[in-house]
Amino acid sequence: MGAANAHYYATRDPLGARGDFTTAPEVSQMFGELIGLALTDLWHRADRPDARYVEFGPGRGTLAADALRAMGTVGLDPSVHFIETSPTLREKQAEAVPDAEWNVDLVGVPEDGALLVVANEFFDALPIRQLVKTGDGWRERLVACQDTLFLPIAGDRGFDQVIPPHLRDAPIGSILETSPAAVAVMRALAKRIVAQGGAAIIVDYGYEGPAIGDTLQAVRGHEYANPFENPGEQDLTAHVDFATLAEAARAEDAVVYGPVTQGELLVALGIDARTDALSAAAPERADMMRADRDRLVGAQAMGELFKAIVVTAPGWPVPAGFA
Repeated sequence: MGAANAHYYATRDPLGARGDFTTAPEVSQMFGELIGLALTDLWHRADRPDARYVEFGPGRGTLAADALRAMGTVGLDPSVHFIETSPTLREKQAEAVPDAEWNVDLVGVPEDGALLVVANEFFDALPIRQLVKTGDGWRERLVACQDTLFLPIAGDRGFDQVIPPHLRDAPIGSILETSPAAVAVMRALAKRIVAQGGAAIIVDYGYEGPAIGDTLQAVRGHEYANPFENPGEQDLTAHVDFATLAEAARAEDAVVYGPVTQGELLVALGIDARTDALSAAAPERADMMRADRDRLVGAQAMGELFKAIVVTAPGWPVPAGFA
């Protein structure tokens, strides 16, 4: 999964109607604006420290451009740091946010100044491990290659000892997912936030685990595809276990709020008022604005499936939408 996604993102712009999928910032400017203002509100209530805006996997830079524009209207002008490995997407991001600096991980981000962090649909693309219940117990799900065909198979090594006790007796064929990569990123991020001050807003589709379920999926041309076909030519993702992310952050002494649904968060941050304002400014686009709003918060669209948590340094204010 890691190798396939590294090639996939390095060689194309996957976003939009001509790509494979669309993210919330590409649906409407309101998403990025509200995320930016939520971070700015925290910054204000934390006594306006020197700050750096950091975004993991910033796509085309759309979210950052919208967030930074909103931040600027209320007096916040942070330096900008993108965590991005794709040369193709870095070019797009440079067009949207010319003053950004790029790093492949947090190590290159300066260790001074509070960190105002966004990670939207980032953790879902990190590689996962799957454990499958077999007649001989729990085994890791591996990938075998037969001719040019990739197939999932169960390994020989037992993993029963790492399965949560309440899940060990699951039916044969059950799958439990873990993401050591996601835990490592979260712990590194939380450690920096605790040391430097700041907050991170993390939005993704996911659940509160650990839980049984196979969520590995591939998307190509806005349709689901077989994740074991065409490696490196389609987007591979898995649902994010927010409970495990929260536990990883707390292990570094960070404070965690949520998860709440994306719909709940955006409504609490004022998306209805923003929709009304944009509609009043451009009446000819009012129907489109309301359709975009419904796509972001609707239970049958992105509102329920997508969740959000906020990670802050100890002593930082309670984030809006999580009181």
